[in-house]
Amino acid sequence: MLQVAFIREHKSDVIKGLAKRNIDATEMIEEVIALDESRRQLQTKLDNTLAESNSISKEIGNLYKSGKAAEANALKEKTSQLKEDSKAYNEALNDKANALTELLYKIPNVPHDSVPLGNSDEDNEEIFREGDIPKLHEKALPHWELAKKYDIIDFELGNKITGAGFPVYKGKGAKLQRALITYFLDKNTAAGYTEYQLPHLINEASGIGTGQLPDKEGQMYHVGADNLYLIPTAEVPGTNLFRDELLAESDLPIGITGYTPCFRREAGSYGAHVRGLNRLHQFDKVEIIRVEHPENSYTAFEGMIAHVKDILRELKLPYRILRLCGGDVTFASALTYDFEVFSTAQDRWLEISSVSNFETFQANRLKLRFKNQDGKSQLCHTLNGSSLALPRVLAGILENYQTEDGIQIPEVLIPYTGFEKI
Repeated sequence: MLQVAFIREHKSDVIKGLAKRNIDATEMIEEVIALDESRRQLQTKLDNTLAESNSISKEIGNLYKSGKAAEANALKEKTSQLKEDSKAYNEALNDKANALTELLYKIPNVPHDSVPLGNSDEDNEEIFREGDIPKLHEKALPHWELAKKYDIIDFELGNKITGAGFPVYKGKGAKLQRALITYFLDKNTAAGYTEYQLPHLINEASGIGTGQLPDKEGQMYHVGADNLYLIPTAEVPGTNLFRDELLAESDLPIGITGYTPCFRREAGSYGAHVRGLNRLHQFDKVEIIRVEHPENSYTAFEGMIAHVKDILRELKLPYRILRLCGGDVTFASALTYDFEVFSTAQDRWLEISSVSNFETFQANRLKLRFKNQDGKSQLCHTLNGSSLALPRVLAGILENYQTEDGIQIPEVLIPYTGFEKI
């Protein structure tokens, strides 16, 4: 959530920045400023009324002590009116504050200066590419055919149990999945991240804190009886560990990692681009999350990018990095880099990771602050990244490592799988 003070002081910059998202935010920003001005005026009236009421109460006490009961009783009528006025001002103030908060919830983060203009993923900028695309044999198959051939993932069985987008991993497929999770966690903890096991359901306040609610309410699975939501990513429970916290400056930076299943209702169109593991309603992901001092957050962001690069180099998968354009960057993010692995059998790039810096946007919603050297509280910066999302990494491994007589296991994963080939 953007800070009102920032909006007031940088109105034109905020409007210009949000235009990168193809949003004309002029009306919303003007309304924020008007609501805030009204709120401030009501606060002044309330403060003055309370001050006058307190002053008269003291005067009444002094009159009683001086034996001037008649004068004291006359003033009591005035305090009754002031109390009514205070109640009315307080109710109006709460209404204005609530309206302001609801409006701020609808305004996305201002993109970083480096975010390019654009309307969709076609306008994202490729900024890095690495790895050789393997040459496959003539009978090479896409991963959903390989999964069926070697009986390692059963999409039809998942459809029977739950529905489309809920695959069942079997045998060496399940073990390869578990190997990837453990490998990712080991890499992250070796890099200094503390491992957490996190809840898979969140309350409404947690969804609001990281920006999933109210913006993405229709994309989340909702447990109506308890008003809880299945998590779309470990980012949500992981970042909410620090909601309503006032940290010491010495506590920063904080880095955590965690494995969770992720649940997303988002509907996809039919076709090869969403077949198999390409798009799922339930999938596994290992996340890295950072809470940083504002002065260090972009250095940390580059460090997260380098960390994901290192994982993909060890897996020996060809990949590229995209800087997302204004029309494609997520609601809460100021800057996002997407990693994509090349699927040779599908002849297309598959997104496998997003690394984002939210600056103070989430921290303001979360009331996540630290006390600086001057003793003043200051909003933290929050960041997160997939390290990594499993389905498309697994798809990339199955397709790029396939041979005529099986699927080779990446060398770095063999100690985790206990086998070299499927």
